[in-house]
Amino acid sequence: MKMIVGLGNPGKEYEKTRHNIGFMAVDRLASIYGISVTKKECRALTGKGNIAGQQVLLVKPQTYMNDSGSAVGQLIHYYDTIDDFIIIHDDMDLPLGKIRFKQKGSAGGHNGLKSIIAHLNSQTFDRLKIGIGHDDHNNVIKHVLSGFQKDEAPIIEDIMSHIDEWCSFWIREGILASMNRYN
Repeated sequence: MKMIVGLGNPGKEYEKTRHNIGFMAVDRLASIYGISVTKKECRALTGKGNIAGQQVLLVKPQTYMNDSGSAVGQLIHYYDTIDDFIIIHDDMDLPLGKIRFKQKGSAGGHNGLKSIIAHLNSQTFDRLKIGIGHDDHNNVIKHVLSGFQKDEAPIIEDIMSHIDEWCSFWIREGILASMNRYN
C-alpha cells in the first residue's frame, strides 16, 4: 500500500493558508477518487482507496504542522503494509506554482519535515514540494499562515489540476522517474 500525506494545520482558520497546500492536495485527490478522508486514527484523518491501480492511504495529520511526524510515524508503524509514502508540503524557496519531487534531504527549515525526520530518524523519504513563494516584506510565520491573493488563485487551481497526474505517476513509476520527468 502507498501512503500520500499532505501536510497542514487542522482547523477552519488555517484551511486556505499557504501552509495547508498539502491538505488541499489530499482533498483534491480524495474528491477525484471518491475517497473519504474522515477516519480518525493515529492522530490523523485517513481514507483508503485506489489510485493508479494501487491501494492508497490518504493522510491529513491533525497534530498541527510542527508535530506532523508523530502522526506519520504512528501510521507507518500501525500499517505494516505501507511499502512507500510521499509527503506533500509547501516550500517557500520555490516560486509560487513550481513543484519539485525529492527523494531525501534535510528539512530546509520546514518544521513539519523536521518533525517527520525526528520521528522516523531518517531523512530518506519521498517528497512533493509545492512552491508558495516568499514575500520579503513579511516574516516567515505570517507568510505561511496567510491566504493566497486573488491574483494567485489561478496558479493554485493549476497546481491542484495536476495533483492527480503527479501522484499517479509517482505511484506507478516511483520517485526517480518522477524527479526526471517533472523537476
